[in-house]
Order: sequence, then C-alpha cells, then structure tokens
Amino acid sequence: MPQTPTRPARPTTPLRLWPATPHSVHTARHALVAELAGWGLGELADAGGLVLSELFTNAVQHGAGAPGRQVGTRFLRADDRTVRIEVHDGGRELLTRRRPRGAGGGGLWDERGRGLGLVEAVTGGRWGVAARDGLGGGVGTCVWAELGTGVRIEDGTSEREFR
Repeated sequence: MPQTPTRPARPTTPLRLWPATPHSVHTARHALVAELAGWGLGELADAGGLVLSELFTNAVQHGAGAPGRQVGTRFLRADDRTVRIEVHDGGRELLTRRRPRGAGGGGLWDERGRGLGLVEAVTGGRWGVAARDGLGGGVGTCVWAELGTGVRIEDGTSEREFR
C-alpha cells in the first residue's frame, strides 16, 4: 500500500517539464541516471530508472489531462543515501494500485496493472500519491517514490539488499 504522502517543504529544485509522450519516458530516465551519477548514487540507476519509467508511463497513459499538458519530474536528494523521484501530471484522479486482469480472471499474461506493484517492491513500499493543490503545486497529482542505497526490502521469500 502506498504510504501517506510526506509534505515536502517547497523544494527549491525546479520541476522539469516533458511532453506527455512515450519517448519522454526514455529521455527523463536518462536525465535521472545522469543526476544520480552526479550525486555519487550511480548504484541506484537501475532501480531508479525502473521506478521513474513506471511512474512516468502511468502519467502519460492516465494522468496527462487535457491535450497539450506536460508531465513534470523532480529528483531530490533527501540525504547522502536517499533520492526522491517525483512525477507530476494534470490528472485529477489519485493513482491506486490495480491487480492485473485477464481472460479467466487470472491475469497472468496481462500487460497492464503491474507497474505500481513493481514500484512498491523496488522501493520497499516507500511511495505515495498526493493532489498537487495540497502541495502548493496547482492542479493534478504528484506520485513520489524514495530509493536508498543499502535499503533492505522483503520480497515474500527472503530479504535482499539493493545496492
């Protein structure tokens, strides 16, 4: 389950705007990887790229709002081991995790509905969603996730360390 969103103290890092297109997912992911490398957190590149890709894709597919609206990203270094990834969109509905659905109710081969489950697994449940107006940011939603070096998460069978 997503955590209750923390109220960021008006970040000084500007929101970077992208066209609400699938190609922008790729470009934003590369921007995140470069930012992580600059912070000395390159080991978070794979996990961060996956999380950003899932959140950004959801924004493009479900939350872009009116035609011509853009998707915003913000990458914040919370401390020397943790990064916060934010994706802002113009959608009015708060994102919720869905179960994959498919023929026969199994959903095993369904290609949709798995993204937030991946985000939850990779972040150890450290993600959430908030209305942007509650964050002083205008209409739409902000979905955020936090990743850290050496964070332990449980995958149901064992614990593993993401480094």
